[in-house]
Amino acid sequence: MNNLFRKILLFPLAVLYGTAIRIRNILFDNGMLKSTYFSMPVINVGNLTVGGTGKTPHVEYLINLLEKQYNIAVLSRGYKRKSSGFNLVSESSAVSFAGDEPLQIKKKHENVTVAVDKDRVNGVKMLLAEKPSTEVILLDDAYQHRYIDAGFNILLIDYNRLITDDLLLPAGRLREHRSSVKRADIVLITKSPPDLSAINMRLIYKKLPLLQRQHLFYTSLSYDSPRYVVDQGITAPQMEEIKLKYPNVLLITGIAEPGPLINYLNSFDLQIDHLQYPDHHYYKENDLEKISKRYNRLPDGKRCIITTEKDAARLRENINTVYFPDNMIFFLRINIVFLNEDSKAFNKFILDYVAKNKRNSKIS
Repeated sequence: MNNLFRKILLFPLAVLYGTAIRIRNILFDNGMLKSTYFSMPVINVGNLTVGGTGKTPHVEYLINLLEKQYNIAVLSRGYKRKSSGFNLVSESSAVSFAGDEPLQIKKKHENVTVAVDKDRVNGVKMLLAEKPSTEVILLDDAYQHRYIDAGFNILLIDYNRLITDDLLLPAGRLREHRSSVKRADIVLITKSPPDLSAINMRLIYKKLPLLQRQHLFYTSLSYDSPRYVVDQGITAPQMEEIKLKYPNVLLITGIAEPGPLINYLNSFDLQIDHLQYPDHHYYKENDLEKISKRYNRLPDGKRCIITTEKDAARLRENINTVYFPDNMIFFLRINIVFLNEDSKAFNKFILDYVAKNKRNSKIS
């Protein structure tokens, strides 16, 4: 279906959806729908759109910033997990129990408490009951969950899909009206080109309906060296070595926006065969068979598989040497880089908020 025709066809539904969302937000703004406030630092990282804006790597950035000083807990919905209610995530949890992103965070940050609960208010209450030493709570993807009153809101907007160029669901990808930006304390334009000019930054700033109290920053992505999906203790070949010895790459992605990763791999002049799955896809036996067949079409001894860290969490549970005896399966971790060396300013806002709001964990 033509994209423009699809938008026109779905626009009336978007109007109805938008009306319902507007009424809901008015009820929250007027106090007719109640939000629960917790007298401790609660930082919410979320977005206004469906699809990936880089929430998990930004949550991990906050963990790295705060974990040396504070006892941190991360609360996520655990999207597409098969468990229900509140659950604490351990390093040995199954993806079906925890969800791929919470498990990814727990495996990288052993000393951080990670929990999942669709009901964020109940999740925080349970966290404080189970882990009373918690000093800071990071909410992953709770911008629309207004039943909890987060003390600090960080809104992520994808540079490649600015909210000013989008429509409400189902005609577009917006979960809320653009005016909902006003609830954010900090707005981050994510996945920005590393060389984004000051002029383009200014143009984006003028497009957004920001208030004077709000702060705008730009972040880009960088990628770590490859790691083995299975034997993570073994040093994997670097990208330059892959370029020289294993240039035939089967790229496997089950994420919302694989574009930045594809661009990164293309910078090494690799021969890429991309096998793309839906976001948060659970890899089953038939998927592994399909991946194996595609992989075996590539030149023997000059091939490898590359995937994302999020996909690695899901692949790792079912992958075996029957399908991939050469074990040439790598994943790449994502790092966040602030443009214009703005990390110092961003870090100060976060550290000041946490320091000023560090109190006893009681509901007011």
